[in-house]
Amino acid sequence: MTSQRLATLAVGLALAAAAHAEITVGVTLGTTGPGASLGIPYKNAFQLVPATIAGEPVRYIVLDDESKPDNAAKNARKFVTEDKVDVLMGSNGVPSGVAITQVAAESKTPMISLTPLPPLPAERQPWVFIVPQPTELMMSAVAQDIRRRGLKKIGFIGFSDTWGDLVYNAITKLAPAHGFEVVTNERYARADTSVTGQVLKIMAARPDAVVVGGSGSPAATPQIALVERGFKGPIYHNHGTVNLPFIQTGKAAAEGAIAPTGALIVAEELPADFPTKKVSLDFVQRYESAFGAGSRNAFAGYSYDAVLLLEAAAPQALKKARPGTPEFRAALRDAIENVKNVVGTHGVYSLSADDRNGLDERARVLVHVADGKWRLTK
Repeated sequence: MTSQRLATLAVGLALAAAAHAEITVGVTLGTTGPGASLGIPYKNAFQLVPATIAGEPVRYIVLDDESKPDNAAKNARKFVTEDKVDVLMGSNGVPSGVAITQVAAESKTPMISLTPLPPLPAERQPWVFIVPQPTELMMSAVAQDIRRRGLKKIGFIGFSDTWGDLVYNAITKLAPAHGFEVVTNERYARADTSVTGQVLKIMAARPDAVVVGGSGSPAATPQIALVERGFKGPIYHNHGTVNLPFIQTGKAAAEGAIAPTGALIVAEELPADFPTKKVSLDFVQRYESAFGAGSRNAFAGYSYDAVLLLEAAAPQALKKARPGTPEFRAALRDAIENVKNVVGTHGVYSLSADDRNGLDERARVLVHVADGKWRLTK
């Protein structure tokens, strides 16, 4: 074979490979460590996502960051330098999510965050999109219920990290307009097994209700302590708490816990015309078929919705470039920023340069624990 024919064949093979380049997604999650009760369902959902998007194969690389921000950043750097991923996803803890945003901005790789995030530096914001509902949007449902009940003094206990800050800042910002005052700001570490001292301080303040800024099974620690100390008022949580491990950890003490969440948790109880009911029901049925009755949770839905956003954006990006290139990553960023009316398991997403989440009040309902299950509060 002549050198010219060899060169022609090499070019042809390269073009064929480019034509069939796969979209690569790098996912870092805390499937071990204190965030594991959230990270595992986040990971499970990737067994239910499509293997192709817009006719292109998709490869999902999922790594455990052990619920540690440094590991999340390390995984993200591996994804962008070694795996040449087209999009980053993760993690299931706010500190870890923040760590990934720096890698996304530096490498100019779009990131779809699977956890709420605090306000980001201007240079990071263009590359980051957020699937879960904003904390203030969700906690406004709690504030409305507090006002409806006529409660005036609210205690707070939350994680001693960014997530605790987000919940505390949201509820204190909402307090004046809803006629109540937040009278404590107690904190605990995710891995703490006792919050007795903090709960005694809350009880001494005699609040009408308590808001917990925790997530997953560690959110049950103050719930249990408050019930054991005889607190009789409502105990409110946030959308980071709504999963089965919280109930399994809290047992009888979990009964009556109240939280805002995405509608997929109570999909069967939604009105027939609820905008996400069809998608939520389909996902819940598929998830519980794979992972067992009662295994539904909001966190798996966030992973699924992240892929729905990618699925909506990819066709536009593929018109401009091929996966595995800086041009495709830039085009994908632009396309995600402009998706409209994507119906997910949690809500209807319409993103923009000014709105990195794109959800509204259709993305939340209030639920409570009754007889060991999360039920719609009507």
